Amino acid sequence: MVSTIPHHIEGKDVPADDGRYLDNVNPWTQEVTATLARGSVADVNAAVEAARRAFDEGPWPRWSEAERSAALHRLADLVNANADVLAAAEAGDMGRPVQSARSIDIPRAADMFRFFGDHAALATGETYPSGADHDAYVAYRPAGVVAAITPWNHPLMLGAWKIAAPLAWGNTVVMKPAESSPTSAYLLAGLAIEAGIPRGVLNVVQGLGSEAGQALTDSAGVDRITFTGSTATGRRVAQAAAGNLVPVTLELGGKGSSIIAPDADIELAADLVSRAVFNNTGQVCLAGTRVLVHEDIRDEFTSRLVARAGAWSIGDPFADGTTLGPLASAEQHRRVRSYYDRVEAEGGAVLCGGPGEGNVFAPTVVSGIDPKGTVAQEEVFGPVATIIGYEGDDQAVTLANDTAYGLTSVLITDSVARIRRMVPRLRSGTVWVNCYQVRDLRAPMGGRGASGIGREGGTFSREFFTEPQAVFIA
Repeated sequence: MVSTIPHHIEGKDVPADDGRYLDNVNPWTQEVTATLARGSVADVNAAVEAARRAFDEGPWPRWSEAERSAALHRLADLVNANADVLAAAEAGDMGRPVQSARSIDIPRAADMFRFFGDHAALATGETYPSGADHDAYVAYRPAGVVAAITPWNHPLMLGAWKIAAPLAWGNTVVMKPAESSPTSAYLLAGLAIEAGIPRGVLNVVQGLGSEAGQALTDSAGVDRITFTGSTATGRRVAQAAAGNLVPVTLELGGKGSSIIAPDADIELAADLVSRAVFNNTGQVCLAGTRVLVHEDIRDEFTSRLVARAGAWSIGDPFADGTTLGPLASAEQHRRVRSYYDRVEAEGGAVLCGGPGEGNVFAPTVVSGIDPKGTVAQEEVFGPVATIIGYEGDDQAVTLANDTAYGLTSVLITDSVARIRRMVPRLRSGTVWVNCYQVRDLRAPMGGRGASGIGREGGTFSREFFTEPQAVFIA
């Protein structure tokens, strides 16, 4: 494992300008395993200037789409070749079980580089019939320097999601990973150089969000900001972007609903909800934690979900057989515990799970909670399922939409008529019907309300990370 994590600027490892460092803590052992550079305004400015030079003077924006695609495919190959090291980084930084990172996160990250490289190389533009005297078409030019601020809950996978598209379209990037999960971003920057991506194209600045992150979003030298993180931080990012008139996409929090209709396959429903709520110890913005169950099947479904909650194997993320690691930090454990402690006051009863030793938090099922209370309304970001009964489709839709968030919904039913009636009324950016967390990188990802602004994926990413140019030729 890496013991010192510096910045990566213009293809080189760079210490903090002022010599300050932060501790990197393993959430399972709660021991300091490394130190990382604590980025300052000076560090951010150096990274932005490097990215600007690489964009204005370097070859990357002037390479053909096919040449950039080939480089991103080489990067994808290197990500897969270094899967064991990258998976260990995820386990050590935020407690993601090695086997989960190895089988899910690493391959998906590699696939993102391949997809966006191919998408940019194969995408077509519009031409406009203009008579005999003119040719007219639209070209998609790279926007410039992209600030990519990435979250701690799936560091490599969501980091790749933030940077693959802007790189594919010829931009340069300054990436700022979360301070609690810095290692995979640092490793990825080194792999990019090995893949032949020119120096200065991908820069990584470490440090606190309130320091390095704010300096990056405040910078007048960036042309786009793409952010994934909390709603509270997203609001501050939006304010900074507005000050410089910089386009921004915000992928923020969620409070997704899982609607279990009376005709649902209860076995399927219990399996999907268990994964939708407890996977990654509940630290997933797409989690369907508000479990809306028709009263006719509520008791049977609840008993099956409780059984599945107890089937997860909690332990050392490096150990064979572990399916759930700890929460990612002591701070995160305190946050989830604070909601757990409110359950009784908000009318609920804990049926299973709860806090354990250290940062462990077992899959938790809560029943009878007040749908208007904080546990049912705010993003817990932990493995806590709140079961709420309903009696009809209209009530289910009302309950599902009764939240400030609008990221995802799950509907489990055997009725095509119910699907067609309910799905258009669900106010969420993604709806999964009889499935969960199915992704297609061509499809838009994002939400509404407190879940953010804008969409990324496929042509949606092209629209954001490029400047469309109308060309008229006499």
